[in-house]
Amino acid sequence: MNVTREAVSKRLKAMGKIQKVGKWVPHELHERQMENQKTTCQMLLDRQKRKSFLHQIVTSDEKWIYFQNPKRKKSWVNPGEASTSTARPNRYGKKTILCVWWDQKGVIYYELLIPGETVTAERYQQQLLNLSEALRERRPENEERRYKARLLHDNAPSHKSKPVIELIHALG
Repeated sequence: MNVTREAVSKRLKAMGKIQKVGKWVPHELHERQMENQKTTCQMLLDRQKRKSFLHQIVTSDEKWIYFQNPKRKKSWVNPGEASTSTARPNRYGKKTILCVWWDQKGVIYYELLIPGETVTAERYQQQLLNLSEALRERRPENEERRYKARLLHDNAPSHKSKPVIELIHALG
């Protein structure tokens, strides 16, 4: 068509289009895999309509908490002027880990680890025991209705170790 790439780009920008890079996906699904996913999702939705189970899901996550958290400042400046700058927090500075467990009603249990401490299998086992006690205290209706909490956690090595899996089964 004897049109340069630059000319096409300028015209698309003039039309209000912006350039975006597509998302990476783990792998391309085949037709059968997509159908299986659709069927599974539909079964879960139907199950939720028949008998609610989402309230039973307890999930967790860990987050680094930094002792120094500088705030960036907003400022009004003239075009071409630099805004006020704030140094980034030192990611190697003093920090600790916050571990939190919650369900659809809110936080059930949390703890801050000692600075320098990490989540090991032994530490995670103790946290699960503490979570079990917190569930009994904060969600007594679950025991009255004989609901079992459904733990949803990531596959961190400390979360999927054999002793942890055995404890999860023992706690029900």
